[in-house]
Amino acid sequence: MPTSNTSGQSTRKRKRNMWNSSGGSARARNRGSNSYRSSIDEEAAETIFASIADEDDPTTAGLEGISDLCDSLGIDPLEDIRVLVLLWKMGSKEKPAQITKEEWMAGCKKLQVDSIEKFKALLPSLDTGFLDRAEFRDFYKFCFRFNLHGTHRTLDKEMVVNLIQMTLKDRIAADRLETLCAFIETQQTYTRITLDQWTSILDFCYECEDLSTYDESNSAWPVLIDEYVEYMEEQQKKK
Repeated sequence: MPTSNTSGQSTRKRKRNMWNSSGGSARARNRGSNSYRSSIDEEAAETIFASIADEDDPTTAGLEGISDLCDSLGIDPLEDIRVLVLLWKMGSKEKPAQITKEEWMAGCKKLQVDSIEKFKALLPSLDTGFLDRAEFRDFYKFCFRFNLHGTHRTLDKEMVVNLIQMTLKDRIAADRLETLCAFIETQQTYTRITLDQWTSILDFCYECEDLSTYDESNSAWPVLIDEYVEYMEEQQKKK
């Protein structure tokens, strides 16, 4: 919750930008999935949510509240990707950069957590290395949507670079990660990235681990990918 001292306000303002510079009722979901039926202390789960909910909307926890949760869990919201995995697993999807109380309660039931201690015990399982390709692709798309701001449907290139470094580290070759980020940083044409372009980056990394297999004449990739390959060819000529 917001503090009255200047230092606290400054800290919360920084955390507000830590990432960006669901249908049906919970009761219906309980009927539809055994994994949601296990009992938790709902009052305890609601108490945690109340401690991170927005002051002007107790049904929603935004970035400030999520950051406060990270503080309680002892993780860095600016660097630790596990907070994004947690929000994805809890079903945050109604709007970017927040989790609703309904999503929170459904997620607590799904993951069987109703205390900070149980959330902490869950952290090791939130490593992206435990996700198979299909799961990771869904999570990867979630990361894009969660970081949208306002009515925007694109992310600026600085945010994209930060997210690529967070999500794809140890998922793709280190040199591919480095050159992708360098390419995007130097872009003048593509200063904002669409979801289709974002998704194509991951698919391209999976399908073309070796650029020698890339065939531009038969390419169905977005132009962004074609230009990345051209960028790499130019870099090779300079060596």
